[in-house]
Amino acid sequence: MAQHAPPARGARLGRAAGANGSVSTVSGVVLLLPGASRWSPGPVRPLVRALVRAGAADGLVVHTVLHGRGACREDDARWAADEAVRRYGDVPVCLAGYDAGGRAALRAAGHEAVDSVLALAPCLGEVVSADSPEPVKQLSGRQVLIVHGTNDARSDPEASFRLAARAKKANRTTCRFEVHSDGHRLREHRAEVVALSVDFVLGAMFSGRYSRPVTDALAAPPPLGLRMPLASGFGRSLRG
Repeated sequence: MAQHAPPARGARLGRAAGANGSVSTVSGVVLLLPGASRWSPGPVRPLVRALVRAGAADGLVVHTVLHGRGACREDDARWAADEAVRRYGDVPVCLAGYDAGGRAALRAAGHEAVDSVLALAPCLGEVVSADSPEPVKQLSGRQVLIVHGTNDARSDPEASFRLAARAKKANRTTCRFEVHSDGHRLREHRAEVVALSVDFVLGAMFSGRYSRPVTDALAAPPPLGLRMPLASGFGRSLRG
């Protein structure tokens, strides 16, 4: 496997959470890529706890990628995937990012170990335009979920919709959920966002099964599967 550049200025993997940290029991790795500000972590911390609770029995391990100062998050994500393979062997890797980490997860998805990508309120900014679109070829063959609040004032939700629309043409296993009335931190409906994320990650990495809303979103043609509303109370009876 091709080795990528070392992390910039001290980036590293945080302590393993889940599967008791035992290499022999690890069947999948989630690499959490935080946002640009440690003071506004969004849903990252509750997502780590929920993933560990739901996935540890299946051998899921979660690492937060700790970025160095001035680091390129995309390069750090690729390095982290290399490091996951070095530590745990040939296991599936999910890149899960929030804010700037969401963009890094989408951009680093071409790493050969990555089988799924979760992008929460990805900061795509002005780079998503007709003249300078975000790349999507690297998402081919991956399970992809984008989640965005409709009232996000920091990261334009329409930018992630446009990216998802382009990605869907090359990769049918792309879906996107809209969290109506929620902002960038996805605070108003955090329980639903976390439940949706866990359902997607476990389905992509282990069972191949998803809750009905995710299944419908993946199967629906654009724009329906890319503007799927996240229902209030999602997660209370996921597979009922």
